[in-house]
Amino acid sequence: MKFANAIEVNDFLRTVDSCEGEVWITSPRGDKFVLKSVFSRYLAMAALLAERGDELELFCQLPEDRAKFYKYFNEHPNVNN
Repeated sequence: MKFANAIEVNDFLRTVDSCEGEVWITSPRGDKFVLKSVFSRYLAMAALLAERGDELELFCQLPEDRAKFYKYFNEHPNVNN
């Protein structure tokens, strides 16, 4: 899933926290930000909120976690990919 616009940070992080499996974001350069890690989460948020946040892709280990993000995107259409 790619991001089109700036994210709703609090809701996004709540969604990450509700996930059972790993959730990560990758950059076109191959950087991988694991969102369950606090340090990595800060780096990922900075990247998402930067000008090139739309180049990042979100991945979920588990299909049920992916469904949580589809719900997040439906609730925040301004972020929709």
